[in-house]
Amino acid sequence: MQQKTQNIGIVIAGLLLSILMASMDNSITATAMGSIIGELGGLDKFVWVTSAYMVAEMAGMPIFGKLSDMYGRKRFFVFGIICFMLGSALCGTADSILQLSLYRAVQGIGAGALVPIAFTIMFDAVPPESRGKLGGLFGAVFGLSSIFGPLLGAYITDHISWQWVFYINLPLGLIAFAMIAFFYKESAQHARQTIDWLGAATLVGTIVCLVFAMELGGGKTFAWDSAEIVGLFAGAAALALLFVWAERRAQEPIISFAMFRSKLYATSNALAMLSGAAFITASVYIPIYMQGVLGGSATNSGMVLLPMMLGTVVTATLGGSLLNKLSYRTILIPNIVILVAGIALLTTLTADTSRWIVTVYMVLVGLGVGATFSVLGNAAIHALPASKRGSASSTLNFLRSLGMTLGITLFGIVQSHAMTRKLADAMADGGGAGALDLSDPHALMEPAARARIPHELLAKVTEGLSSSISATFMWSLVPAVLALAAVLLMSKERFDPALESEAYAAQH
Repeated sequence: MQQKTQNIGIVIAGLLLSILMASMDNSITATAMGSIIGELGGLDKFVWVTSAYMVAEMAGMPIFGKLSDMYGRKRFFVFGIICFMLGSALCGTADSILQLSLYRAVQGIGAGALVPIAFTIMFDAVPPESRGKLGGLFGAVFGLSSIFGPLLGAYITDHISWQWVFYINLPLGLIAFAMIAFFYKESAQHARQTIDWLGAATLVGTIVCLVFAMELGGGKTFAWDSAEIVGLFAGAAALALLFVWAERRAQEPIISFAMFRSKLYATSNALAMLSGAAFITASVYIPIYMQGVLGGSATNSGMVLLPMMLGTVVTATLGGSLLNKLSYRTILIPNIVILVAGIALLTTLTADTSRWIVTVYMVLVGLGVGATFSVLGNAAIHALPASKRGSASSTLNFLRSLGMTLGITLFGIVQSHAMTRKLADAMADGGGAGALDLSDPHALMEPAARARIPHELLAKVTEGLSSSISATFMWSLVPAVLALAAVLLMSKERFDPALESEAYAAQH
């Protein structure tokens, strides 16, 4: 059935709203967690609130992507909106941290359907000549959500209540639901296939074990060498091997390894994962540097990243507009070179670096990563039939999320250890530190906490913090350089409007 031209704008608006909701909820609770813990308690379990959402979203992405190929995009996208709204409504009624974590998992299941299928619907519904610009818009919204999440969470918590951090999704979800349910008309032709139940189960188990091992380890709840963490990592490894075994034998696997035989597809996915790991490090540690080293208000933490996100929007939009003119590889190479340069410059940060220099470095990182949000989605589905696009798009988003998750965890370990070493002398001197935990960089983000530290000790503390962050950026150069290698290995295909027009006409 043909998608009416006049309805496309409404459908695109619904997709963008859905992506904004789902991706923003990864970060919206960050600034609200203090109030949530104050009311619900459970300080020792608060990491589950984020982990439950992240695990459910990541595990759901490839599964819902595959199901959308088999039975249609619309039904699973609408299911995702309903599930997300249900989880949001339940989160607002939670009266314990465990209950909130469970309801966040329901939210995450919905998000696991929304994000990858939104991109796939856009590829299906929009004429080929418009995909580049719209891909840039989708990528820009995806990037901007990391700013608006913490800002909106802080504002709602301060002026209304933390429950409305979740309730705000209900009117937005209803609008998105109406836009998609009533205005999106998809083709009735779908490939009915066998569901890979073993692959789905082992994938979910792998993600659950891996994420919880990383979230709970490192002394946050258990030591890295504790039986619990070793057991979780062992379980993740065993389930991952079983998943690979199942996928190689499945008639219609959740993640098709056969698609990775395409050089363009393989390098696109590798680039998404590696650039995601490098980019998330800058997103996490630049605000800590700006507030912990240079001093500032933690309430406005999201605004610190505004220059970087504006850079992301520029190249996400530009990359999308160049799709009809240049190969994917040609568009991405200069962007990844800029990303590597931006991360390399961040390794030079000291306690004396000026704010405007940090801002320049942030803009470079944003410019470097922006095009990956708009170009890689097209590259991953290049020349694939409609029956494979859902799986391809969801695998790309899954690996990007996995790269970000691994980046946060691994580089968090690096920063924590470097901070501990650098502050050993300051901790030994002790003078005036009082009960302040100097090993926690977040303690230095509040002006009131900084004011309690004697000037000489504060100078040592900020020097140690800046040194640990620059060392962390040094390690994040590894995935950035590997991302450059991946883009250099890319084949030279380019978006072919004629080929895509034939596929679009056949589908519609």
